[in-house]
Amino acid sequence: MESSEQQRISRLAAVKAAFPATVPVLTGYICLGMAFGILMQTSGYGVGWALLMSVICFAGSGQFVGITLLTAAFAPIQAFLISVMINARHIFYGLSVLEKYRGLGRERAFLIFGLTDETFSLVSSLEPPEGTNRHDFYFWITFLHYLYWLTGTVLGNLAGNIITFDTTGIDFVLTALFVVLFLEQWKKKENRAAGVSGILCAVASLAGFGPENLVIPAMVLLLIVLLGGRRRLCI
Repeated sequence: MESSEQQRISRLAAVKAAFPATVPVLTGYICLGMAFGILMQTSGYGVGWALLMSVICFAGSGQFVGITLLTAAFAPIQAFLISVMINARHIFYGLSVLEKYRGLGRERAFLIFGLTDETFSLVSSLEPPEGTNRHDFYFWITFLHYLYWLTGTVLGNLAGNIITFDTTGIDFVLTALFVVLFLEQWKKKENRAAGVSGILCAVASLAGFGPENLVIPAMVLLLIVLLGGRRRLCI
């Protein structure tokens, strides 16, 4: 009984420590999730389908692209390749959090599933407060982000049923959030070398392959740079 009570107290402490750190993501995910939910509704998919996609996919930009794939002609190979290209950045995230997620037991599968751009940004830059179990701290950051996105999805889809407006450009909120996350990471001097490397890789790929084909070359270059200078870039 005492052990269970200690676990409950530890988890409560982890929630209290994790929630304040996730508030900026809360505001972003509610808006992003609502944008996704609205786009799903305007594409003919109700709240059940929108929620199901967020529950099992939870891929942010991948979900926005998924709407186009759902409404276009069925092309499984194209859908697979597009999904791989969009989510290939998670290779870098996975490399960066190998040590942080080591030995996390049953929670590790969910943490891997829920490793979004925003979750990575917090997990890579925050350490659990003294006295807080790191397993619980990372779990609650991830779970809260997941919950925010699901909530936004439902709210957006329901709102789309009663509010009619031109949704052109609404998916730009995702790009805007990426810019904010980059700026937050840039505030830390130890992250700037990695940021500059990413910019240079993107510029080199843009110059060499053009705007239509820069994604994969940029990712390959960045992977080479990060693997080659992993310790130096503090990842």
